[in-house]
This record gives sequence, structure tokens and C-alpha cells, in this order.
Amino acid sequence: MNKIIKLVSFFSLLGVLVSCKKDENRILFEGGKAPVLTASIAENSNIPLSFATKDNEAIRFNWTNPDYRFTTGVSSQDVKYALEIDTTGANFTNPKKQTVSISKDLSKTITQNDLNDYLLNQLVLVPAIPHNIEMRVVSTIGNGAVPLASNVMKFRVTPYAIPPKVIPPGTPVGNPATNWMNGRLYIVGNATPGGDASGWNNPVPVPSQEFTKVSATFYTLTIALNGGKSYLLLPVNGDWGVKYGALGANNSNNPNSDDFRQGGGDLISPAASGNYKIEVDFQRGKITVTKL
Repeated sequence: MNKIIKLVSFFSLLGVLVSCKKDENRILFEGGKAPVLTASIAENSNIPLSFATKDNEAIRFNWTNPDYRFTTGVSSQDVKYALEIDTTGANFTNPKKQTVSISKDLSKTITQNDLNDYLLNQLVLVPAIPHNIEMRVVSTIGNGAVPLASNVMKFRVTPYAIPPKVIPPGTPVGNPATNWMNGRLYIVGNATPGGDASGWNNPVPVPSQEFTKVSATFYTLTIALNGGKSYLLLPVNGDWGVKYGALGANNSNNPNSDDFRQGGGDLISPAASGNYKIEVDFQRGKITVTKL
């Protein structure tokens, strides 16, 4: 009996020693230093933007390495960076903020054209009006672990207007009944209530399937959609000559929000039937479908 007790005690002690040895061999994260961000333009000043000089540098950023450290020393893993651009006061919580991914490098140059594109098409800022923005760099290691945010730098910018990504219906030219440049927009397809037996009756009923023109490049419509069905946008009711649809093959789009083009393929509606608000932004070349 005493021998059994002694053996149990021996193996228990051995287990503790092995466990301690494993703990001693563990590699632990000891920390890092938040990147320090600097720019080629003084903070709180204007970043120049002009269509005439759109290919020129707008601003150049540099930042320090965060020096991620483990118990084995400074990490040899690649550090990834994300340059974040947001409106002042949003504190980088804006779902429309622009994020530019950067691998390894400790600097980033942004052209006037690219920055203007971020402001207009991602942040959706109004052109020809001054705006306050802020920028920072966030570093991560591995698969997005241990994020460290830099200091925040603030600037003023005035984005310039650019041609729409997709040519919108516009001012009447010739006979509006046969010319697609009539400034109107309709929805057609088996995703809509107005289809025939095939679901693609054209012309479509109005005003229920005609969009409201908010501006020269922005249209909205509230409509009941059939889930998982197809539709297209037409500038002339009853005419298939010009249409707007998906960038890729039929029904290849993201049903909630995606880019579109003139002459594109069928667009697929969200999976669930119901009432939706459809927003068509020709300036950004994007369709957004929101369930109500």
C-alpha cells in the first residue's frame, strides 16, 4: 500500500514539474509601441485637390515601426498597416470610412485623384465644399492581432466634381419617347410586381415602378420585391435598347449593394420577399437595396 502511495506521489510531482517546464517554454507577447504618424503637409492645413493636377501627389505619410515584442525578442513576423480616412468627429466609426491596406511599408503616397475618389465615392462628401477629415494608421501582426493605432492627424479638403462612373439618364435629346436621355428611370423584371407570366412585362406600370429623381445622378424607389428574382433598370419605359445591370454575369451581383454598369446583366434581388428601398447612385456607380 505504501509503495502505491509513493508511486502516486512521484507521478503527481513529475506532472507538476513537466507542467512548469511547459509554462517556462511558452512564448508570450510583451507589447509594442503605437506607430507615430507624420505627413508631408502640416496638420490642420489644406490638402490641395484639383482635376487639372489630379495625377500629382496630394499627401505623403510616414510612420514608425511598432516593434512588436515577445519573450523571444522583437518579432520577425510581417506587420500589416491600414491607413484610415474619416470625417472629423466620427472617430473612425463611420461605416463609410476609407481604409487603405498597406503591407510592410512604412510610408504611403496618395495622389490627388485617389484621395478625391475616396472622398466622393467612399465617404460620399459633397464636392466643391470644404470638409474636415482625419487620418491615422493602425498596425496589426499575424492575422489582424494586437492592433495599435497611431496619433490622429486632421486636415481640410475640398473635393472636386468628376464625371459620374455610370452615364445617367439626362436632358432630353430629340424625341424623349425614343431617346434614352430623358432623365427618367424604371425597374423591370420578375422581381417586381408588374411582370407578366414570364415576369418581364415591358412597359412596366407607372408610377409604381418609376424611380424618383433626387438629383441628376441619384434615384430612389420604394417597392415590393420578390425574393431571389431578377430585375433590370431602364431609362425608357417599354424600350430594351438601353439598360443598366450587373457588372458580371446575370445574377452575379451582391443583392444588397453592388456596382452596376450600362448594358449589364440581370440583377438579383435579396433572398427574402418584402418592401425595399432601392437607391441608384450614378455618380458612384452603385445600387443599394435596403429592406424596410
